[in-house]
Amino acid sequence: MKHGRAGYKLGRVTSHRWALFRNLLVALFRHERITTTVAKAKAVRGLADHVISLAKREDLHARRQVLGLVPDPAVVATIFDTIAARFADRHGGYTRILRAGVRRGDGAPLALLELVDRAAAPTEKTKGGNKEKKEKPPKGEAPASSRRGRKQKAAAASA
Repeated sequence: MKHGRAGYKLGRVTSHRWALFRNLLVALFRHERITTTVAKAKAVRGLADHVISLAKREDLHARRQVLGLVPDPAVVATIFDTIAARFADRHGGYTRILRAGVRRGDGAPLALLELVDRAAAPTEKTKGGNKEKKEKPPKGEAPASSRRGRKQKAAAASA
């Protein structure tokens, strides 16, 4: 039977585990997306959802409870001001875990832990997709900035 076996120990003593959870929560709410191991992501997911549920209450007691879990006042202000407002219509399920391969050093499975409705980030560059094409000079003319082009222009000007 599984009596009293809830939670993730992660091979750490209680104080170290809670310090790890606090650090992960601060990073998650500051950047809205973090890369960590799958086990840590699963352990922090419930706490992150609980923090957002508390922030949606928007009272002093809830703010003090969140400050107990997220020790950075600037991040707590962000949670209460922007993140809780974003999730006002949603009832739970504020985070998502996406598998991200394995870590190169020890082969630990990695995951992306992110907020579901996170702000749109600038699009990443893709291979050859969104590159602007440079105008090529007509054949026989080199661009003005190249050395060969300057030498040719200087020779043509002196002749």
